[in-house]
Amino acid sequence: MAPHAEESLGTHSGHENVQQQDNGLHQNGDQQQQQHRQDERNMPKPGEYIQFDHLPPGGPLNRWSHFMTRGHDYPGAQAMLYSAGVPNKDMMKNAPHVGIATVWWEGNPCNTHLLDLGMIVKRAVQKQNMLPWQFNTIGVSDGITMGSEGMRFSLQSREIIADSIETVTCAQRHDANISIPGCDKNMPGVIMAAARHNRPFVMIYGGTMRRGHSQLLDKPINISTCYEAIGSYRYGVLKANCKKASGAEATPSEVMDDIEEHACPGVGACGGMYTANTMATAIEAMGLCLPGSSSFPAESPQKRTECERAAEAIRICMEKDIRPRDLITRRSFMNALVLTMVLGGSTNAVLHFLAMANSADVDLTLEDIHRVSEATPFLADLAPSGKHYMEDLCNVGGTPAVLKYLIAIGRIDGDIMTVTGKTLAENVASWPSLDPGQTIIRPIDKPIKESGHLRILYGNFAPGGAVAKITGKEGSSFTGRARVFNKEHELNSALSAGDIKDEDEGQVLIVRYEGPKGGPGMPEQLQASAAIMGAGLKKIALVTDGRYSGASHGFIVGHVVPEAAVGGPIALMEDGDLIIIDAVKNSIDIIEASGIKGAAGIAAELERRRRGWKPPKMKPVRGVLAKYARLVGDASHGAVTDAGGPAW
Repeated sequence: MAPHAEESLGTHSGHENVQQQDNGLHQNGDQQQQQHRQDERNMPKPGEYIQFDHLPPGGPLNRWSHFMTRGHDYPGAQAMLYSAGVPNKDMMKNAPHVGIATVWWEGNPCNTHLLDLGMIVKRAVQKQNMLPWQFNTIGVSDGITMGSEGMRFSLQSREIIADSIETVTCAQRHDANISIPGCDKNMPGVIMAAARHNRPFVMIYGGTMRRGHSQLLDKPINISTCYEAIGSYRYGVLKANCKKASGAEATPSEVMDDIEEHACPGVGACGGMYTANTMATAIEAMGLCLPGSSSFPAESPQKRTECERAAEAIRICMEKDIRPRDLITRRSFMNALVLTMVLGGSTNAVLHFLAMANSADVDLTLEDIHRVSEATPFLADLAPSGKHYMEDLCNVGGTPAVLKYLIAIGRIDGDIMTVTGKTLAENVASWPSLDPGQTIIRPIDKPIKESGHLRILYGNFAPGGAVAKITGKEGSSFTGRARVFNKEHELNSALSAGDIKDEDEGQVLIVRYEGPKGGPGMPEQLQASAAIMGAGLKKIALVTDGRYSGASHGFIVGHVVPEAAVGGPIALMEDGDLIIIDAVKNSIDIIEASGIKGAAGIAAELERRRRGWKPPKMKPVRGVLAKYARLVGDASHGAVTDAGGPAW
């Protein structure tokens, strides 16, 4: 490494005037090296993943590629590598190969800039006398596909991302990987890949987009505004707060035009504490990216500086043999869970944490998530339930400042190792503390809610578990009569026609056959949840074996296991059944079925219905979704395709 490298690693926090000196890329002394070795206990089991010969740590950094480039064992491979850009024999024999995996594609603002960020990383890796090989994988835009058949491809894209990065890294014998994700499924996908290939790894989050602004509504807007506005529009309650420039009154259609044109003003992921920002902040709390990665906006100078610094970070990981499974541990998952509860993160985080843990062979269950939620207060006034956005959090210190606060009060484990070669606490020690005048993160003794907003529910409706998002603003319990829809489009059609109305008695709208197998693909249902909010419907709860967007809010329950496609109780529900959802007791139960009450009577009635139930014919029968449906496990085990958990 070049001398005086530490002095070159200054960066900026959300405050542009605050320079960070030595922001955690160098490890100090034997004590931390010993701690890292003590943490190195989560290597893949023999035969579980394909194993490759590699040089021992402490020597040359081309530990995996060496066996392809030494001597003349693989002359064809070397010839191809010369043709691909290896400049000379010395680099061929000695330079480590670093894969730079961008989840880049045009057509989605979360991802369209990632190739440019990857080029910055590539140049920085070259300056380290290493061989950078840039490649990319696919993505699916949740915002574009929401409510359509295209959304069925979203969750399974996580598996394709993980599969493709694992494939290139292992097949090409890369010695390290830097991944640059941008949209919801991207982050867990690259972490799952890292756990599989287990080569030195750094993640760079593509960053969040700026907030939009509607002139006719005269307020900040974002992607979720679009979906809530359509509910208001269809129920006849969407009105402009300002007149047009001409002085004329704006029509509801013109308000919709204004929202659609200005909700997403640039590149980057959706700006609230939706799934992308939820996963990025959680992964930063796990130590898998550089400090500030999750809160630097996509178009900020800080994001470009982070890309330049990543090359030095990956070299440190290679030199010190810091590998993904050293960092993806139960301790780091506890940090991720605490931060997710504090910030009010997405229900999708539950699904992704379980999948990431599965790939890394970490014992993490719904019960763990339940315990952390019970013990962790909800502190952040962030969208969708609050009014602030990630760029606002960045301006008061960003994720590192939040972590610094939570470490100081003993809520986050600051002793975990990170990709910088330092502990999490050391990474944020020189970072500014949260701005004392800020109102985004409340003090621990003045929470929005005393316990976490993500609730793990069990009961005779969901014996295998379900995930609710209850911020406290919706109340803590809901009782209502079931109204059953066999697919999401049925509910969307009812909402479009204005057929869903507040009744004297609460309604539990059930959307089924939308789970991982039944969807197939477990589509998000932001279109329905947002339309209900936009329409101002109050006496509604939404329950599904599918899932929700991070932008969803209201009284919502998803991830119901067993799902309808395999005959879970949700498949047996009929209109008029009475259901109670209790976010204090963490339960979801059928308390009346066909007029029958009492546990024994309800169980007998459900068994009677089961005898008349027939599994639906799977559609489609070919293509990627059919393959996904055959392989995928249940939501309570992460909906993974290479180790699906028990079949219900």
